[in-house]
Amino acid sequence: MRYLHYSIICLLLFCKLAFADDKSEVKDLLKGKIDAVVLLLQDKSSEKQKRDDQIIAIVTPIFDYQTMAKLSLGKKYWPGLSEEKREAFSDLFIKRLQESYLEKLDLYTDEKALYEEAQQVNNKIHMPTFLVSKDNHISMLYKFYKAKAGWQIYDVEIEGVSIIQTYRSQFDGVLKTGTIDDLLEKLKIVGEFTISSPSNDSPK
Repeated sequence: MRYLHYSIICLLLFCKLAFADDKSEVKDLLKGKIDAVVLLLQDKSSEKQKRDDQIIAIVTPIFDYQTMAKLSLGKKYWPGLSEEKREAFSDLFIKRLQESYLEKLDLYTDEKALYEEAQQVNNKIHMPTFLVSKDNHISMLYKFYKAKAGWQIYDVEIEGVSIIQTYRSQFDGVLKTGTIDDLLEKLKIVGEFTISSPSNDSPK
């Protein structure tokens, strides 16, 4: 019995250390990416398109775009799509997601990135981050899960608003009365979908 108790204690300590390592890894990973993005935002001599391309190149490895596309439609719509429609939707969704991310960054100048401690939420890691300038303050919560490629982002909350929640709500509004083809056409229109209000059906 004493050996069993000792084994349980050792296991709990190991898990605690493992989670601490995970949180440290996620924080260092995100910090490296965001610090690089902030440097680009502060470089006023850089041409916008070139800067945007560089930002996307920096952040793409830590975003699981395919999973985000799937979550944005949810179990209600994704399983019923053909492989062709899934690919078409994912391509347009990723493009819209990247454009939205860049639009939010365009609102802020002279940013300084601040990082709180990473939070363990079940088997996922949430990383609270702030971009602060003289006149602005934006909170961003990056949600990571452990993929085969390492820790990757499956959702981002901007000022408390989940990207996945918001898109899912907006897409559901289209698909309740229309088809996936209607949604694909709307996704091609710049500014048709925006991150402005939360909904109640996000992945936890």
